[in-house]
Parts: sequence; structure tokens; C-alpha cells
Amino acid sequence: MARRDPLVKQHDMSFPPVELKLLTDMQCKCKPSQGVNHELSEVLNQLWSRDTNRLKPGTDYTISLQGKAGYVAQGSNTARDMARAPLFAYVNEGKLKNIKTYALFMRLLDNYEMSTGVSETVTSEELIENDLFLNAILETEVMKCAHKYLVSKGHSPSDRQQFKRQLYDMWFRLYHRDRSGGEDSCGFEHVFVGESKKGKEITGFHNWVQFYLQEKHGNVDYKGYKAQGNRNTPDEDDHVLNLQFSWKGLVKPVGSSFIGVSPEFEVALFTILFLASTEKVTTAVVKVDEYLLEMVVYRQGRSIGTSYPKLLSSNNRDL
Repeated sequence: MARRDPLVKQHDMSFPPVELKLLTDMQCKCKPSQGVNHELSEVLNQLWSRDTNRLKPGTDYTISLQGKAGYVAQGSNTARDMARAPLFAYVNEGKLKNIKTYALFMRLLDNYEMSTGVSETVTSEELIENDLFLNAILETEVMKCAHKYLVSKGHSPSDRQQFKRQLYDMWFRLYHRDRSGGEDSCGFEHVFVGESKKGKEITGFHNWVQFYLQEKHGNVDYKGYKAQGNRNTPDEDDHVLNLQFSWKGLVKPVGSSFIGVSPEFEVALFTILFLASTEKVTTAVVKVDEYLLEMVVYRQGRSIGTSYPKLLSSNNRDL
């Protein structure tokens, strides 16, 4: 069993993972109950500085924040649209297609059934795609840095192939999210692709590339940004955003996502947080670049149930 990191807040939740409610969907206005985790902040800033594949706001992509989204009750699929235009006004698709990790990441996005309760079937071609993606991110300085840190903490094996197997189990190993069916989900699908819970509500869907592509194809309708009060209005160059949107007719009252960061950065960051604890829910408040974030990870056995950033403050606002 991996050692627990005393610097990361752990929660012993009694309810089964299949019934976990995503914290991003909570409408609370509370302040974080824990202080900044300085050790975790330091290693995450090392990942940030090594993320050379991160796209530049205003150059590689442009977002249009527009209005502040209103309250939507959990389970409701009616939301006032405070943003007439898409969130993404421009994205340099050439970079998405030519940067290896992005290109391989995008090939994975159509490998899954949207609804939980519908068993996933993984083809031999999809297994190869998973393998190619892991090989590509393991070659990046971001993942090398994460691996070195995890080995130093005793959370991961030093052998690269064994580490790759650990990553595969965390992100791609199928499990039951809905008990009524077969193996219907995995960490990658939930976090990066998104799912619907019995066709009634959105769960997961915390990736900006998937959001852009789904918005481009008319499946996503951005409703506006989410912020606490008026002092913490986001900027269009922010790399983290709390937002409201609909996907194929279902509304996500509050979602959250990094914007512009590389796939390897997100995998590295959430892998580190996941392996810091064996509890069902792990949270940590960190300062990454100019962003004060609450990082959240849910565990589903040896795999990730969900993981996401929650923006608390940017540009030293509200600090």
C-alpha cells in the first residue's frame, strides 16, 4: 500500500464510489478549509515550468468569457444563456494536430460510450491508441519530472514500464460506475471525455480540447463563466476556468477545466495527487503560477474516479 502524504487532506467517505456527486456541481460559496500545500505547490510549479506544449492565450487560442452564468439546480437541464458566442473564438488547430501528445490524445476522444450503464468495448486498435498516448507523454519533461517525484515519495516504481502499467491502471482500466451494467467507465473517459449519468446529467468533462472540439461540432453550448462574487471575475488569458455549459442537451451547472495546458500536464498533476493518498477523496489547495486552486481527486479502487481543478483565485484576486 502506498504511503499516505500527511500534507494532503484525506477524506474517508462512507458512500459507494458509484454514487459520488461531483464537487464541481456543488453550488456552495464556502472558502477552502485547508491552507496551501507548499510541497505539492512546488512540484506542480515544476511541472508547469516544463509544460512547453502549453498553448499561449491570445496567440494560440482566444476565448470569449462573456456573461456570468446563473444558478442551476443539480439535475435541471434548463439554464439561462449568458454567452451568445462560443467560449473558443479561435484555436490553432495546426498545433493540436502537429504536437504529438495532443494529436494522440484527440484520437482517444471517440473511443467511449457517453452514457454510464452501457458497457465499454475496447478494440485492439483502441488498445494501441492508449499505448501510443502513454508512450508519448512519458517522453515529455513534464512526465519525467512527475515520475521522478513519485519515485522519491515511494508512490511509483522506478522502472518505466512498471510506471506505465501503473498509469494504465489509473487512467484506462475499465470499471463499473453504474452497477446496473457491465464495465462502463474509466478515469480517462470521465475526466477528459465526459459522461452522462443515465442520460440525465453530465458528469466529468474537464478537458479544454474536448470542450473546443465538441463546441466546434455544435454539441456544446457555453452558458457563461462561474465566479464567487464580483471581485474574482476571470480574465481571458487565465489558464483555469469555472464555467457552465450544456452538452448534447444536458446542462452542467458548474464545471471546471484547465485551459491551454497540455494533456501530459493534466495527467501528471492528477496522477501525483491520486497517488498521494489511498482515501476515496483527496483534496489539496495549491498555488500554481498565478492561480490558487483546490485540486480534487476521487478514487475508484486502483483507478481515478474523477479529478479536476477548482479555481479559487487568479492574479492574486481574493487572496
